[in-house]
Amino acid sequence: MGPDRVRNFGIAAHIDAGKTTVSERMLYYSGVEHRIGGVDEGTAVMDWMAEERERGITITAAATRVPWRDHELNLIDTPGHVDFTVEVERCMRVLDGAILVLDAVSGVQAQSETVWRQMERHGVPAIAFVNKCDRPGADYLAAVGTLRERLGAPGIPIQLPLDPAEEPRLIVDLLTGRALRYHADRGSRDPEVLDPPAEAADEIGVLRSELIETLAEEDEAVLACVLEDSEPPVELLVAALKKRVLDRTLVPVLCGAALRNLGVQPLLDAVVDYLPSPLEVSAVEGVEPESLAPLTREARTDEPFSALAFKLHAGPHGDLTFLRIYSGSLTPGQALLNPRVGKKERVARVLRMHSEASEALERAEAGDIVAVTGLKWTGTGDTLCVREAPILLEALDFPAPVITRVVEPASGAERDRLRQALARLAHEDPSLHVREDEDSGQWTIAGMGELHLEVVQHRLEAEFDLAPRVGQPRVAYRETVLTGASGRGVVDRPLAGKEIFVALELTLSPAPDGLAPRVEFPGDCLLPVPFRAAVEEALMLEAQVGPRFGYPMVRAAIEIGAVEVREGKTSDVAFVQAGVVALRQAISAAECAIEEPMMAFEIQTPSEFSSGIIADLNARDAELSEVVAEADACRIEGRVPLAAMFGYSTAVRSLSQGRAGFSMSPSAYRPVAERDLAARGLIWS
Repeated sequence: MGPDRVRNFGIAAHIDAGKTTVSERMLYYSGVEHRIGGVDEGTAVMDWMAEERERGITITAAATRVPWRDHELNLIDTPGHVDFTVEVERCMRVLDGAILVLDAVSGVQAQSETVWRQMERHGVPAIAFVNKCDRPGADYLAAVGTLRERLGAPGIPIQLPLDPAEEPRLIVDLLTGRALRYHADRGSRDPEVLDPPAEAADEIGVLRSELIETLAEEDEAVLACVLEDSEPPVELLVAALKKRVLDRTLVPVLCGAALRNLGVQPLLDAVVDYLPSPLEVSAVEGVEPESLAPLTREARTDEPFSALAFKLHAGPHGDLTFLRIYSGSLTPGQALLNPRVGKKERVARVLRMHSEASEALERAEAGDIVAVTGLKWTGTGDTLCVREAPILLEALDFPAPVITRVVEPASGAERDRLRQALARLAHEDPSLHVREDEDSGQWTIAGMGELHLEVVQHRLEAEFDLAPRVGQPRVAYRETVLTGASGRGVVDRPLAGKEIFVALELTLSPAPDGLAPRVEFPGDCLLPVPFRAAVEEALMLEAQVGPRFGYPMVRAAIEIGAVEVREGKTSDVAFVQAGVVALRQAISAAECAIEEPMMAFEIQTPSEFSSGIIADLNARDAELSEVVAEADACRIEGRVPLAAMFGYSTAVRSLSQGRAGFSMSPSAYRPVAERDLAARGLIWS
């Protein structure tokens, strides 16, 4: 099947909006599955990990292929919890389109905003699906309004649910003016098409007129129909709407209730009709690895092969590497180049994934999303290409972790196995950072939240048969330089039976841009070029331990200054040692501050509990930015130090009799005032 009949799309939303439920119905109504999996029952096909089925949430993005209307739809179901937002980020990097799922009662929520920003960042065209229209308090048009108000997204309804208070089974298609009636029987795959009820004619007419007028703004053929007061053909409206979706100037909004099997087939139709094929998106851009000259690759099989490794899964029997193929074709046994590391890779097997199951392929082509085995050097964000036509695609950026835990083996016999397991999990998950302390024999793991690290612990136990001892979660503080300082290191002693003399000076100063410390070698630097890489690596490693509290140092520039050597008395080890001594001296003389992660939060609660929740947030040093009353509910937004929010889910349930919901996402870092150091447990008062 040609790439014009392929759609690569993902489903993204706030947690509990119903993404996986939508995915499961797509599998059922397309005939891929013969039963409907349930998230609450732990039988969802797309939530295949034991941890996902136990918790009833999506943790890792799962891929599958769905046939629909003579098209092949590559579907990726993404997580909704903020701790796993990296999964969404790396999927959006390779997808051509997306479905944003909204709750009909809550509309746009905190994580909805996060995934929308990810779609915007990667230029992904989107359609929206307002789910749970059968719930009490559901308001489809109000949910569409939140798209415009909170996201600034150009949402426009193309469907309308009727009789929401009486078990909605009737959905009007505003493009055709016809109604679809759904039946309670799950086995009934196709809805009945009929005329909408007369009492809804006015509302349908207004919304349909608004839709046609909006399309006429940028489509001359539709405008001509409007001016002639004639009915635009449905095919013309569909084509005009698709063009606006591809230009990202409109977001068509559909409706339904996936749990009640309502509205899923039209959503699949919308994927085919409005989201782009690989041929309808811009050619992927990259650079030539050596000269950095700009290059592009079209989605054609006669182009040189290029692909991006966007996801890894570390299994007990080897790694699966998920690829988006941008050009060319791929077969088992094919030799490829990883230009980042300059290594040759050989593909063992090419697989089409269906959640955790797989099907071996003899060939994959431009536009496909597949998994491969046999790669040794490739990590998340790496490019794979042919050696004859190398290209380096843009890599992925991931946020810094905000929380840490200490891990140590239960016994000395498990030490090597724990080291290997942590290395495999960190290789799979770029948001998981692992650092071994050889002095204490412990590892520090850092991630995006309590749930993230808890899942890592459970995977160590379930997948790697380990039982490590794990410490309590701790905030991932960091230190930054406020004032500059200089240092000088001297090595004047025998090393390996040879007299050595090396003196090195450097300057440590604040760096306004960038996060990781950077080492600079001025043009007149006398440090020999062959030794520079070793010195830079040692200085970067030393900067991982800050001067006051031992947290990693950020936004610091280290400039190498005067270098003094004596002929025949140098070595790379001597330069490394002198550099480390000089940096320690500079760090001790510089003024540094400690920074803590701030979390953006959103709390939705019945109005009667809002005052108690706000008082509790004030006690946690929260900065409130917005308190909005919505009917009988209240939405509270702001920022709060992460250190004050451990175990907050229990507290907010207690304050609201279990009726409030909240979500948090990393926002920024801020300096910790000296008066608050004791409260954070950083110093003894």
